[in-house]
Amino acid sequence: MISRLVVVPHPPLLVPELVSDAARDTEPVRSACLAAARDLAAHAPDWVAVGVDPSGPRVVEGVTGTFRGFGVDVRVSLSDDASSVEEELPLPALVAAWLRDRVGARSVRVHLVPPDLSTAECVALGERLAGSPALLVLGDGSHRHGERAVGRPDERAEPFDEDVRKALATADTAALRALDPALAAELGAHGRAAWQVAAGVPGAWRCARSEFLAPFGVGYHVAVWEA
Repeated sequence: MISRLVVVPHPPLLVPELVSDAARDTEPVRSACLAAARDLAAHAPDWVAVGVDPSGPRVVEGVTGTFRGFGVDVRVSLSDDASSVEEELPLPALVAAWLRDRVGARSVRVHLVPPDLSTAECVALGERLAGSPALLVLGDGSHRHGERAVGRPDERAEPFDEDVRKALATADTAALRALDPALAAELGAHGRAAWQVAAGVPGAWRCARSEFLAPFGVGYHVAVWEA
């Protein structure tokens, strides 16, 4: 049974080599994600992860990838004994591998799900993933926060991400299941499907710590759940 669940965003800005002069501005998000990943690594060396990508549903494991497509050839691996290279590894898998590398976990197997996966299918996947001791959930909130928004600003972004923040801070799986996929898509909150997979994982959860940051117009949620 999964007894530790960690939620992080997966923006490329986590990787210092990709942001160079902006490394200081991006440090709060990076530090929060690494702290959560260290907690997961201390709990278990082998992780299961779930992230959102149009190439899903599929599973990637045991490969090396690169952030070259994001500007710099930073190589990362999904396991200590990665045996092959996948040149176009999706961003959630790259960030999962980067976190694994940075905190010393042994491996991470990444389940990629499509962004339009229904709530029922997300919950069902969460139930199927319950056999692993540690789950890494990767997903960004709305990209429509304020004047620095990636998309045009939308007044619905703040209440949407506040609902997500409260649900994660209280380990409220019912609230996560209640998130509206259509609204999430309109707001560019691509983490919705991954969060709803987390909502399907059985357990009497409590939140050990949580944080919300939106420094660049995008909502970034970080949380650690314990069972």
